[in-house]
Amino acid sequence: MKSAFKKDLEKEGLLSVYLNSCYDKRLRHYTYQRIPDIEQQLQGIDLYFKNKRTGKAYAVDEKAQLDYINEDLPTFAFELSYLKNGNEKIGWFLDQRKKTEFYALITAIFLDEQEYSSCKITLVNRKKLLQKLAGVGLDLDHLKSYRATASHGRRRLQQLDPRKEGYLFFSSKNKVEQPLNLILKLDWMIENNIAKRLL
Repeated sequence: MKSAFKKDLEKEGLLSVYLNSCYDKRLRHYTYQRIPDIEQQLQGIDLYFKNKRTGKAYAVDEKAQLDYINEDLPTFAFELSYLKNGNEKIGWFLDQRKKTEFYALITAIFLDEQEYSSCKITLVNRKKLLQKLAGVGLDLDHLKSYRATASHGRRRLQQLDPRKEGYLFFSSKNKVEQPLNLILKLDWMIENNIAKRLL
């Protein structure tokens, strides 16, 4: 097993160029500004979407399914926790220090001769998602507690329908970081007005 972190950074750099062209075509009422500052990126801000009419800017964190190139998955993994040097760390989804307001989930990423040719972009309102999960009994403390009893693989949650809504997945055997993820259906988030499809 090896960490995919550095490899992912290279892929993300190439992908961001392609995503810029997507935003240029699809954003009508917003402008965007990509953030090069590493400190802001660590705070969960890859770019800002700015409303052309009101001038209000929204902090956006891009999350891409780079492990599933040329596949169109109906779900996305929200990181609850992981290991670093053997120590448990809070995942990006539960990290309350992050300033993210929206996630831009990049899925169905397709390559054509080593160039990105298409993808789907789903914008998720972070606050609405956390509120929805808390409303069904999956608040921050509840989600943090699952690692203590997790075993490798998929785990059903009584609060969510695994076929239509979501479930837990613990990667304890195949990834160095051993992430515990909340896997959510993209359509479920869209149907509940938590997310909308940009592309």
